[in-house]
This record gives sequence, structure tokens and C-alpha cells, in this order.
Amino acid sequence: MAEPKTTYDFADLQAWKKATSSLEKPARLSVFGDPVEHSLSPQMHNPALDAAGIDAQYVRLHIQPDELEDALRELPKQNFLGTNVTIPHKAEVAKIVDDATEVAKRCKAVNTVVVDSNSGDLIGHSTDGPGFQRAIREEFSVDLRDLRILILGAGGGAGRAVAVQCAMERCERLVLANRTVSKAGSLAEELLEFFHDETRLEGPSRRLAAIPWEEEAISRQLDEIDLIVNGTSLGMKPTDPALVPRHEIQPHHLVYDMVYSPARTRLITDAENAGARAANGLSMLLWQGALSFEFWFNRDADISAMRKGLEEALGR
Repeated sequence: MAEPKTTYDFADLQAWKKATSSLEKPARLSVFGDPVEHSLSPQMHNPALDAAGIDAQYVRLHIQPDELEDALRELPKQNFLGTNVTIPHKAEVAKIVDDATEVAKRCKAVNTVVVDSNSGDLIGHSTDGPGFQRAIREEFSVDLRDLRILILGAGGGAGRAVAVQCAMERCERLVLANRTVSKAGSLAEELLEFFHDETRLEGPSRRLAAIPWEEEAISRQLDEIDLIVNGTSLGMKPTDPALVPRHEIQPHHLVYDMVYSPARTRLITDAENAGARAANGLSMLLWQGALSFEFWFNRDADISAMRKGLEEALGR
């Protein structure tokens, strides 16, 4: 009998019953990544499955880029309900799935795949943006549509997903900052349709803008911004540079850092020292996971069980 593993691979997936024969419950959900060993998704999803009394288990699958399409096509054959997708596969999965939601199509990325129980088709979802929306509501008791928002690192990945969500929610104002300003500009063009609203006055500044990620350009925006979002991985290391000039953060600002480890990044510390309210990305991780659960099972996830699992995994 095969011993349980902390991480499985494509070869295991091809002989799934044998590879997982020692598990107490059938492994029918997973997260695809490369690398994937660091993923906290099993610690979040397995408590939710247990709380719901569902006879299924969630595992990590190390899938390399050249294995990705074959691995996805293997899911229906191995009786999977679906999978999550993490770096670096989200954009590629969006091209492979049989169908996708409007949000996933606009994000050009998929982080949740549902296996259709009748046809075996793979349906792509993106829960990053909707997860962010719920996280902001939880942390700050406010809706995106009422906010003027600056996203740092809006060119791709999670930053793009959040920008799409903010636009689809018709936020008050959206400023996209990126090191490669052409990427932010291209995204702004895609999102322009959401900002043609004659019932809202433009005022002195445009409701949608793309700017270079430079201190002067960012500083000019901050008086007319409510929510500052870090959509990058910068902040995970103590040596990472400041994302926003510390003296420019104001008490009225809300600051959301998608980084969740460490819990207090430099951006969060600078924000709190300035008298602003700030939160890390753990709530977004939680809510995007809860939304994945909802897509797989058509029922609400036990948020408290998922939160407890995450906090225990992070030693909080």
C-alpha cells in the first residue's frame, strides 16, 4: 500500500487509485502548481470538507508546465470534482478549459476548475477577484463600488484579477500602477467600458488611469485614493523596498497587502504608523478558497473551519 504523500505528481495522477490507496478518504480535489509544496490550500479545504461531512480529500499536485494539459484531462478519468490552480499555471489553464466564466475570461486566468459531473467538461473560474471583494468587505466594512482604488502591480496575476473585479463592481475610481506601464495601459483599455457612466461626474481626475510605478506618479494620486492595494509579492522579505512613500500614507487610507506571510509587512507597518487601517492577504486567500468550495459543491463553505485551518498552518 502506498504511503500518503504531502505532495503528489503527474505520474501519481495517472495511477491515482494506487497512488492514494492509503488515504482514509478519496482524493478528489487538488491544487496544481510548480512549485506547490508551500500551498496552504489542503489545510484550508480539508477542515471544510470534514465540517460538511463530504467524503473527499484535498491534496497538492506538483504539475510541470509540459504536463499541464494532460493532467487536466486526467481529472475526469480519475473521478475528480475539480482542482485549484496556482503559479505558474493560471493563464495557461484559461486556454485549456472547455468553458469559463466571464470573470475568468476577463482575467485571462483560471484558479478554480470544476469537472462537470455529466459531461466531464472542465469549467474555469477565477475566484481571486471575488475573493478580494469579500475580503475588503470583511476587513473594512465597505464595498468596492464606493472606493477610489490604487492597485500596485496591476499588470498581471492577482493584481489583474483584482483590477477586473474593481471595474466590474463599478468602483468610484481605479488607478493601475505597474513597473511596465504599457501593461497597465493595456488593461485600462480593456476595462474602459465599465467607466462610461453618465450618472457619475468625472470631477478633476479621470475615473480610470494607468500610471508608472514611480514615487512621484504615485504621490500625485494619493489625495484622491481611498484604498491602496499591493498586488505583488513584494513585502515577503524584510529587504524589499517600500511600495509607497511612508510619508504619503494618510489616516483616511485603507491599505490591503495581498502578502499574508509575514502577517505584518513593511507596507502594513507603515500604514498603521500613519494612522491608516491595514490588513494582510489572509482574508483574500480564505475567501477565494471558500468560493472555490461553493463552485464545487453548490453550498456555502464553513468559513470558521477554513480560517482555523489556515491560522493553525501559519502558527497564528
